[in-house]
Amino acid sequence: MTSAATGTHVASLAELTEFVGRPLGVSSWITATQDRIDTFADATDDHQWIHVDPGRAAKDSPFGGPIAHGYLTLSLIIPMWYEVLKVDSVTLAVNYGLNKVRFTTPVPAGARVRLDATLESLEELPRGGVQIVVAGNIELENSARPAVVVEAIYRLYD
Repeated sequence: MTSAATGTHVASLAELTEFVGRPLGVSSWITATQDRIDTFADATDDHQWIHVDPGRAAKDSPFGGPIAHGYLTLSLIIPMWYEVLKVDSVTLAVNYGLNKVRFTTPVPAGARVRLDATLESLEELPRGGVQIVVAGNIELENSARPAVVVEAIYRLYD
């Protein structure tokens, strides 16, 4: 079992119990490029100008330019999560839901974000596996405030 600044790696769910109440780690940075924002807008049919019209966003937006959709920033938790926690015995991981989500700081196009996560709780499920609650901040580079504060629920099965 190892716990490094970049994430936690354990062999089994049983070993994960030692990390309840402790930080799991921090992911690498992901850039919210304008291309990523535009692709998300196409996928969700959310083409609001503050996201997809850099010229207008620079001129008319209170943010000084285009910003990533809040749900785009939240969705980046998926690739970042896999860097923060690895459990070798897990054969299936399910996003079970969210207890809390707050979009606290806009993410400008071109900015970088990363996940900083703590394992809040772990409970065994009646038919095997565990349910974990993870408190996370999706940090915005060079910002004192996180972009997103989230409490996510995952179910892990081995």
